[in-house]
Amino acid sequence: MLRVSRLINYMQKCAFSVQAIPKPTENPQILHSGIFINNEWHKSKSGETFLTINPTTGEVITEIQKGGKADIDAAVDAAHDAFKLGSPWRTMDASERGHLLHKIADLIERDGSYIASLETLDNGKPYSEAFSSDVQFAVKSIRYMAGWADKDHGKVIPADGNFLCYTRHEPVGVCGQIIPWNFPLLMFAWKIAPALAMGNTVVMKPAEQTPLTALYISQLTKEAGLPHGVLNVVPGLGDAGAALVANDKVNKIAFTGSTEVGLKIQQASGVGRLKRTTLELGGKSPYIILADVDIAQAVEAAHNAVFYNQGQVCVSGSRTFIQESIYDEFVERSVERAKKRIIGNPFDLKTEHGPQIDETQMEKILGLIKAGERDGAKLLTGGKRHGDKGYFVQPTVFGDVEDSHVVAREEIFGPVQQLMKFKDLDEIIDRANSTNYGLAAAVFSKDIDTVNYLTQAIKAGTLWVNTYNAIVAQCPFGGYKDSGHGREMGEYGIKQYTEVKSVITAVHQKNS
Repeated sequence: MLRVSRLINYMQKCAFSVQAIPKPTENPQILHSGIFINNEWHKSKSGETFLTINPTTGEVITEIQKGGKADIDAAVDAAHDAFKLGSPWRTMDASERGHLLHKIADLIERDGSYIASLETLDNGKPYSEAFSSDVQFAVKSIRYMAGWADKDHGKVIPADGNFLCYTRHEPVGVCGQIIPWNFPLLMFAWKIAPALAMGNTVVMKPAEQTPLTALYISQLTKEAGLPHGVLNVVPGLGDAGAALVANDKVNKIAFTGSTEVGLKIQQASGVGRLKRTTLELGGKSPYIILADVDIAQAVEAAHNAVFYNQGQVCVSGSRTFIQESIYDEFVERSVERAKKRIIGNPFDLKTEHGPQIDETQMEKILGLIKAGERDGAKLLTGGKRHGDKGYFVQPTVFGDVEDSHVVAREEIFGPVQQLMKFKDLDEIIDRANSTNYGLAAAVFSKDIDTVNYLTQAIKAGTLWVNTYNAIVAQCPFGGYKDSGHGREMGEYGIKQYTEVKSVITAVHQKNS
């Protein structure tokens, strides 16, 4: 049977309960709002700042130092110096790198309630999820990568001729990392952990909408004992990200965000010199429900696949395909569940649904909902702004959605469920794959033969069976097609941060 709750599978496995969640701080003190270079805090070289906004109220939280090209270049220089042979970082034992990552994880865990409160304030996601999912998963991800620090190594290879051949796994160098606003804490951990475990140095550019947790944890890395210049964090706008990509001393770019921006980064990374890139981009994931499922459980699973994190999830199961014999009942139950979703103050532990990240995103979602209605999709519930304060969008459900409709083709990145009918397996394979995206997919069925057939046929980097959003530190994550390339997490994730060097030595034979 499916095991479903309103939190993602990861949280279920960790068995967190509302009672175990510490009380949030609704107005956490903002301790850091500057630029972090060489383990020190700086103001922007331009003297400019920008505002970070509370999406629950639309009010200003604080001013953030606005990093630009000059600040990025200074951060890259610091990271470049820290990577030089003979530096404390390069001479450090690999096991000690792992120990430092464990200390960073310990400090995040120590300050977990404050960090979750900061995340909720800056991002708007429910505090219960920020603490039980984002903080806990960040800790687990860093600890997992810490374990790899002294275990990723080369091989001795039998080589033709009188040669000794072995390989070395060496760090790539200075890694520029650009993270999104939907999971700022978690993406910070996902990016820095494998890079640092493998001995690289990092310049991080957090999303301008949500810089606060990245800045706070930067200070924790200093407290843990990370050497100067190994991790540098520069908040800023798009020009800062572009400067990071363009800097010749940056050896690798890792980006999570939209396919549109990812394509620009890929193109820019090939200008002048060829930089390695890892791109985790958008999705329009097919969520396939066969007629043999338990409908009540499948409805709840599909609900959470779309509405978790206010729909601001790259793997959102937004194209929900239901076999025709159960379609009507599934639609009725889905609408009923959406109407019951608790929307409101994200610091309230009962809240399931917070605001969208900002007014721009809210208006984009509302515009796509109107486009869906114009196309002929049937709006069954929601479809409007919730309240007049902050950036809340009602949980929205469309029925009678066709593949040609805008809401079935574009990544909405909001709380909009599209319910679509299908007849047989060959039809659903073609429809599921009829997209430029290929990040994730799901199949719900009790028939193992059907499951095996569909898992081979659907083109996606992650395919869940009878579950959704089961993302864990040990398993690789990434997409096909326009959803990007490269993988994060798991052993595949560390490979993105190493170069393989072959060392071939002639073995001279002595005359007898």
